[in-house]
Amino acid sequence: MSTLRALVVDDSRIMRNMVMNALKQSRLATFEFTEASDGADALAKFDPTKFDMCFVDWNMPNMNGVEFVKKARAGGTAFHIPMVMVTSEQTMAKIEEALNQAGADSFICKPFTPDDMRVKLEKLVNKVLKTKAPAEQQSGGGFFGGLFS
Repeated sequence: MSTLRALVVDDSRIMRNMVMNALKQSRLATFEFTEASDGADALAKFDPTKFDMCFVDWNMPNMNGVEFVKKARAGGTAFHIPMVMVTSEQTMAKIEEALNQAGADSFICKPFTPDDMRVKLEKLVNKVLKTKAPAEQQSGGGFFGGLFS
Protein backbone atom coordinates (compact mmCIF):
# COMPACT_ATOMS: atom_id res chain seq x y z
CA MET A 1 0.00 0.00 0.00
CA SER A 2 1.33 3.44 -0.92
CA THR A 3 2.06 6.04 1.69
CA LEU A 4 0.30 9.39 1.53
CA ARG A 5 1.90 12.40 3.18
CA ALA A 6 -0.83 14.42 4.87
CA LEU A 7 -0.85 17.83 6.54
CA VAL A 8 -3.40 17.92 9.39
CA VAL A 9 -4.36 21.44 10.45
CA ASP A 10 -6.44 22.12 13.55
CA ASP A 11 -5.96 24.32 16.60
CA SER A 12 -7.01 21.42 18.84
CA ARG A 13 -4.38 18.70 19.39
CA ILE A 14 -7.20 16.32 20.37
CA MET A 15 -9.00 16.95 17.07
CA ARG A 16 -5.76 16.51 15.07
CA ASN A 17 -5.32 13.14 16.80
CA MET A 18 -8.94 12.21 16.03
CA VAL A 19 -8.46 13.04 12.34
CA MET A 20 -5.20 11.08 12.15
CA ASN A 21 -6.65 8.06 13.98
CA ALA A 22 -9.80 8.03 11.82
CA LEU A 23 -7.66 8.18 8.67
CA LYS A 24 -5.49 5.29 9.88
CA GLN A 25 -8.58 3.25 10.82
CA SER A 26 -10.23 3.99 7.45
CA ARG A 27 -7.52 1.83 5.82
CA LEU A 28 -7.67 3.94 2.66
CA ALA A 29 -3.87 4.19 2.59
CA THR A 30 -0.86 4.33 4.86
CA PHE A 31 -0.48 7.90 6.07
CA GLU A 32 2.50 9.95 7.24
CA PHE A 33 1.30 13.01 9.13
CA THR A 34 2.61 16.50 9.70
CA GLU A 35 0.63 18.59 12.15
CA ALA A 36 -0.06 22.33 12.16
CA SER A 37 -1.87 24.26 14.89
CA ASP A 38 -3.51 26.90 12.67
CA GLY A 39 -3.53 28.21 9.10
CA ALA A 40 -0.44 30.38 9.59
CA ASP A 41 1.53 27.43 11.00
CA ALA A 42 0.25 25.27 8.13
CA LEU A 43 1.26 27.82 5.51
CA ALA A 44 4.78 27.96 6.99
CA LYS A 45 5.02 24.14 6.77
CA PHE A 46 3.23 23.75 3.44
CA ASP A 47 5.31 22.70 0.45
CA PRO A 48 3.38 21.29 -2.55
CA THR A 49 6.22 18.86 -3.26
CA LYS A 50 6.09 17.36 0.24
CA PHE A 51 2.38 16.69 0.75
CA ASP A 52 -0.21 14.55 -1.04
CA MET A 53 -3.29 15.79 0.88
CA CYS A 54 -4.30 18.38 3.47
CA PHE A 55 -6.99 18.06 6.15
CA VAL A 56 -7.94 21.51 7.40
CA ASP A 57 -10.21 22.77 10.18
CA TRP A 58 -12.28 25.85 9.38
CA ASN A 59 -12.33 27.82 12.64
CA MET A 60 -8.83 28.55 13.94
CA PRO A 61 -6.97 31.58 15.33
CA ASN A 62 -4.36 33.50 13.29
CA MET A 63 -5.58 32.14 9.91
CA ASN A 64 -8.70 30.08 9.40
CA GLY A 65 -8.93 27.04 7.13
CA VAL A 66 -10.59 28.81 4.21
CA GLU A 67 -7.84 31.47 4.21
CA PHE A 68 -5.18 28.74 4.33
CA VAL A 69 -6.68 26.90 1.34
CA LYS A 70 -6.92 30.13 -0.67
CA LYS A 71 -3.31 31.10 0.12
CA ALA A 72 -1.97 27.59 -0.53
CA ARG A 73 -3.74 27.57 -3.91
CA ALA A 74 -2.72 31.16 -4.77
CA GLY A 75 0.81 30.18 -5.78
CA GLY A 76 -0.56 28.01 -8.58
CA THR A 77 1.58 24.99 -7.66
CA ALA A 78 -0.82 23.31 -5.22
CA PHE A 79 -3.92 22.63 -7.33
CA HIS A 80 -3.04 18.90 -7.54
CA ILE A 81 -3.11 18.53 -3.74
CA PRO A 82 -6.57 17.71 -2.39
CA MET A 83 -7.67 20.04 0.40
CA VAL A 84 -10.27 18.51 2.71
CA MET A 85 -12.17 20.76 5.11
CA VAL A 86 -12.86 18.95 8.41
CA THR A 87 -15.23 21.17 10.35
CA SER A 88 -18.31 21.61 12.46
CA GLU A 89 -19.63 24.14 9.90
CA GLN A 90 -22.57 22.35 8.28
CA THR A 91 -24.74 24.92 6.52
CA MET A 92 -25.04 24.72 2.75
CA ALA A 93 -23.65 28.26 2.46
CA LYS A 94 -20.50 27.29 4.39
CA ILE A 95 -20.04 24.10 2.37
CA GLU A 96 -20.37 26.09 -0.87
CA GLU A 97 -17.91 28.69 0.42
CA ALA A 98 -15.32 26.02 1.21
CA LEU A 99 -15.74 24.14 -2.05
CA ASN A 100 -16.44 26.93 -4.54
CA GLN A 101 -14.76 30.04 -3.17
CA ALA A 102 -11.80 28.58 -1.31
CA GLY A 103 -11.18 25.64 -3.64
CA ALA A 104 -11.45 22.78 -1.16
CA ASP A 105 -11.92 19.35 -2.75
CA SER A 106 -14.05 17.73 -0.07
CA PHE A 107 -15.89 18.55 3.13
CA ILE A 108 -16.18 16.34 6.23
CA CYS A 109 -18.44 17.39 9.08
CA LYS A 110 -17.54 16.87 12.72
CA PRO A 111 -18.22 14.56 14.43
CA PHE A 112 -17.01 11.84 12.05
CA THR A 113 -16.09 8.16 12.13
CA PRO A 114 -13.45 6.16 10.22
CA ASP A 115 -16.33 4.90 8.04
CA ASP A 116 -17.34 8.50 7.27
CA MET A 117 -13.74 9.18 6.23
CA ARG A 118 -13.64 6.10 4.01
CA VAL A 119 -16.94 6.88 2.27
CA LYS A 120 -16.17 10.58 1.75
CA LEU A 121 -12.52 10.17 0.75
CA GLU A 122 -12.25 6.86 -1.12
CA LYS A 123 -12.44 8.35 -4.65
CA LEU A 124 -10.16 11.25 -3.74
CA VAL A 125 -7.53 9.00 -2.13
CA ASN A 126 -7.64 6.56 -5.06
CA LYS A 127 -7.12 9.48 -7.47
CA VAL A 128 -4.08 10.65 -5.48
CA LEU A 129 -2.68 7.11 -5.34
CA LYS A 130 -3.08 6.70 -9.13
CA THR A 131 -1.21 9.93 -9.87
CA LYS A 132 1.44 9.07 -7.28
CA ALA A 133 2.13 5.53 -8.58
CA PRO A 134 3.72 6.55 -11.92
CA ALA A 135 5.98 9.04 -10.11
CA GLU A 136 7.15 6.32 -7.68
CA GLN A 137 7.81 3.92 -10.57
CA GLN A 138 9.72 6.59 -12.50
CA SER A 139 12.00 7.33 -9.58
CA GLY A 140 12.96 3.67 -9.46
CA GLY A 141 11.80 3.40 -5.87
CA GLY A 142 13.64 1.64 -3.11
CA PHE A 143 17.26 1.82 -2.02
CA PHE A 144 18.79 0.62 -5.31
CA GLY A 145 16.22 2.26 -7.62
CA GLY A 146 18.41 5.10 -8.79
CA LEU A 147 21.49 2.92 -9.38
CA PHE A 148 20.10 0.97 -12.32
CA SER A 149 18.09 3.51 -14.28
